[in-house]
Amino acid sequence: MAAESSNLIIDPRSGFCRSSSIFYSKREPIPLPPSQFLDVTTFISSQAHHGKIAFIDAATGRHLTFSQLWGAVDSVATCLSDMGIRKGHVVLLLSPNSIFFPVVCLSVMSLGAIITTTNPLNTPSEIKKQIADSKPVLAFTTTQLVHKIAGSNFPIVLLDEYVINHTRESKIVSTLDQMMKKEPSQNRVRERVEQEDTATLLYSSGTTGASKGVVTSHRNLIALVSTLIQRFSLDDRDTYICTVPMFHVYGLTAFATGTVAMGSTVVVLSKFEIHNMLSAIEKYRATYIPLVPPILVAMVNGADEIRRRYNLSSMKTVVCGGAPLRREVIDGFVEKYPTVTILQGYGLTESTGVGASTNTVEESRMYGTVGRLSSSMEAKIVDPDTGKTLEVNQTGELWLRGPNIMKGYFNNADATRLTLDLEGWLKTGDLCYIDEDGFIFVVDRLKELIKYKGYQVPPAELEALLLSHPEIVDAAVIPFPDKEVGQYPMAYVVRRPGSNLSGNEVMNFVAGQVSPYKRIRKVAFVDSIPKNASGKILRKDLIKLATAKESKL
Repeated sequence: MAAESSNLIIDPRSGFCRSSSIFYSKREPIPLPPSQFLDVTTFISSQAHHGKIAFIDAATGRHLTFSQLWGAVDSVATCLSDMGIRKGHVVLLLSPNSIFFPVVCLSVMSLGAIITTTNPLNTPSEIKKQIADSKPVLAFTTTQLVHKIAGSNFPIVLLDEYVINHTRESKIVSTLDQMMKKEPSQNRVRERVEQEDTATLLYSSGTTGASKGVVTSHRNLIALVSTLIQRFSLDDRDTYICTVPMFHVYGLTAFATGTVAMGSTVVVLSKFEIHNMLSAIEKYRATYIPLVPPILVAMVNGADEIRRRYNLSSMKTVVCGGAPLRREVIDGFVEKYPTVTILQGYGLTESTGVGASTNTVEESRMYGTVGRLSSSMEAKIVDPDTGKTLEVNQTGELWLRGPNIMKGYFNNADATRLTLDLEGWLKTGDLCYIDEDGFIFVVDRLKELIKYKGYQVPPAELEALLLSHPEIVDAAVIPFPDKEVGQYPMAYVVRRPGSNLSGNEVMNFVAGQVSPYKRIRKVAFVDSIPKNASGKILRKDLIKLATAKESKL
């Protein structure tokens, strides 16, 4: 892409080229290996670093050195090969966060096989749908979760200790511990893995519809790792806390691949609990803390107690993704934790978690932005109604292109065609604009716009207003169906403890600050707002709740 743009006239400030209507990244391009035959595991293992400890279990202190990690990957890959796992086979990983999660992923991908992960909180029926779609030939899971895949016809490897009873659990064929003790074989079947081969099959969060399998290549992951190496200047003195789920693109790409390549230590929390996280930061002197916005907000609100109970002086950087941070949250965090830098990022499962980021303190002070385009990425802003490409400071759908963009949706040509065009542009579904300095601002999800009498109402705009109310802790705005106006904004509100805020007061508060068509016309109070692993509001769940209650009246 950079070579193609070398003869174009590109605005050095915004990165916009009028002749192509493309915004080009202002960051240094990432170097990608030229070899066609290369898997991401080999690429990661070839990165030079001086790191010693790769992963630490926060609860037990058990750890894997980098030497032990790569020895385990070789041993498990040998066992998988002996079991008949070959290039193109799908392997399911159903597990909470674990220091062994990366071992499984790296082993599977080293063979050219495909790793598909699923949320441990998913129901058996939800997991069954993913199994039916992805058709795994083997599964890794834990003793506590094995019941969720009962009835499946593939062999199972347990990640924890278990006395194998072949008469009771005939499908359990081994444990990861046994596989890790296997002497690696240089004679195992080695198929040539190409960068364009599929490496992972992650299922999108389904915030606006049915979950779809996102096909990610080895090249996509190599580009992701290269981007992280360029963005973060880390060494063996840096320690991450893994607070986000590894089954999700955020956790998988950052902790099962990226940090391994950089030689940093990762302290793994099997599940998130804020005080466990804070204790781990103190105990292991963590420097980098990846978070989603709700956790960061909690750290701001509880800052006084947190600083009394925990020594967080080691923290250097908080990396936040999932949704843009409001100005008051950033200012509040900087006030409470003045020595810590906040960096933000924007990405989708379909873009391997990469798209835009703030990489410096100065960039992070650009309030409301998710950052500048990531290295080697290009963007268009497109009018969703006319298809016309737009310019600086004009709002439309964000399209992305670059080495991180997925191959497509698994066995879903129609969905792929709607999302990826023939030139490789990913239609993100996010309404955005890019300003004169190349910063991307997310206005709302295109599919989540509320259509009131033909007007388009962005829920995120109303949510930002609601969250500015001193008695509102959290809020979500959804489209409520109405025969006369089409849809109108309805708010779900979490009140601050002790508050008696009424629905009318909420509606009046918003009405005084917005156009008449944007007014909230219905309010419900809840204990919490449902969100996915990356902190995005699950509007479809709230819409179901609202319409179900209405149908009973």
